[in-house]
Amino acid sequence: MYTLSTIAFAFGLTLAAGLSTAIGGAIAVSRRNPGPAFMAVSLGFSAGVMLYVSFLEILPKGIEELQEVTMGEKSATFWGVVAFFGGIAIIAIIDRLVPEEINPHEPLNNNEAARRARLMKTGMFTAGALALHNFPEGFATFLAGLEAPSVAIPVAVAIAIHNIPEGIAVAVPLREATGSRQKAFWWATVSGLAEPLGALIGFALLLPLLGPTAMGISFAAIAGIMVFVSLDELLPTAEATGKHHHAIYGLIAGMAVMAISLLLL
Repeated sequence: MYTLSTIAFAFGLTLAAGLSTAIGGAIAVSRRNPGPAFMAVSLGFSAGVMLYVSFLEILPKGIEELQEVTMGEKSATFWGVVAFFGGIAIIAIIDRLVPEEINPHEPLNNNEAARRARLMKTGMFTAGALALHNFPEGFATFLAGLEAPSVAIPVAVAIAIHNIPEGIAVAVPLREATGSRQKAFWWATVSGLAEPLGALIGFALLLPLLGPTAMGISFAAIAGIMVFVSLDELLPTAEATGKHHHAIYGLIAGMAVMAISLLLL
């Protein structure tokens, strides 16, 4: 059974990671725009942390948990791999519900009211889609916080970094639609609450099942989710800045920092 302090720590990490969309909202409404090199390094760094910790820590931990349930090493590895790709399948299906980009190139009606209505619809749809997309990430962060705090902290930081552009994506069209910086900022912030909500709902539903088998499968699936997010979202976004080498340097730096932190802890 988890202590109250452990649950509070895990939830606090998840809440902080989710609410980093507020940083993106603040950037959007203040018209400050981080340079492409900074964004490439930051997103690459986040991907490096998530890839390294997924393959070197979270997936092996999941297989280790499965070995405790009278499974042999081969059987535990098999089910760990199945859960890993199951996690990828889950997040890939959810990802299909999220627009790859908000297309600004469609011809707009000259009528200002129509333009604002379109932007409002775009911003609200983006907020809802990203909230759905972030739901499993929240549970992943929360579960890592419960079981492996030393891993959970860098994972939470990595997720927080990649949530910042999501906050921008929500706030920009809503600011233009409403003319209100405050509303745009708060909607960007609210979209990040899906992560702590995912943590609470996932924990409430799975608490009776959180034995070694459930934990092992969950950790392996989380590793799959992290890998998919890194390869499908973070690295392509970093590359889209046009700063390829900065993205790769950030990726390697993220792996190196994660490796050193795990060696020291």
